[in-house]
Amino acid sequence: MLEEELALFEKSINEFGDKFRSGLSDNPSQVLGLRDAFKDSIRALSEKLSLKLKKEERMVETFLEYQNQLCKQNKLIQEKKDNLLKMIDEVKDKKQELEVLTANIQDLKEEYSRKKETISTANKANEERLKRLQKSADMYRDCLGLEIRKIHGDKLQFIFTSIDPKNPESPYMFSLSLNEARDYEVSDCSPHLECLAEFQEKVRKTNNFSAFLANVRKAFIATVYN
Repeated sequence: MLEEELALFEKSINEFGDKFRSGLSDNPSQVLGLRDAFKDSIRALSEKLSLKLKKEERMVETFLEYQNQLCKQNKLIQEKKDNLLKMIDEVKDKKQELEVLTANIQDLKEEYSRKKETISTANKANEERLKRLQKSADMYRDCLGLEIRKIHGDKLQFIFTSIDPKNPESPYMFSLSLNEARDYEVSDCSPHLECLAEFQEKVRKTNNFSAFLANVRKAFIATVYN
């Protein structure tokens, strides 16, 4: 628009020049009229150009303000974007921690299941061993005068009678349990037998419990005659 106004101004000057040259041959009053007309035209055009420049300045200021606001908005958007990326990274870290924790929990569950199965298997084995002992106890009671009792601490107490012919009801006893290694452990022997440790070691190796009981009975009988 400003370029159009300047072109119009140039055209007015050219027209005035043409009129001025053609009017030199005319009377002076006509020359003065042309001069005044040119001044008025210049003044009007100057005012119009001044308004136009002010309008252009306001447009430039508005554009600069808009550009400034746009920069602020872009900066704010970038900050929000950075914060969002940071939050995403934190969520990823938490997710990884959760995955590790879940894996650890699963490992613990599997380990617990294995230990539970091991304990269950051991308990079943102990139950079977106790059943065999109880079955043997019935036979020993009838044939050897042996009574087996379950006492505190998951122990079995073996009580022999008919050892001393002079006092057949006199008890000769010891206690038996299973240690952490699931081996036989003999204790509380009355009367004390020096050979009991040897018998214990032998039954651990051979697992021949009948022979163990027979040897203990013989050792008790030997105490009567020694």
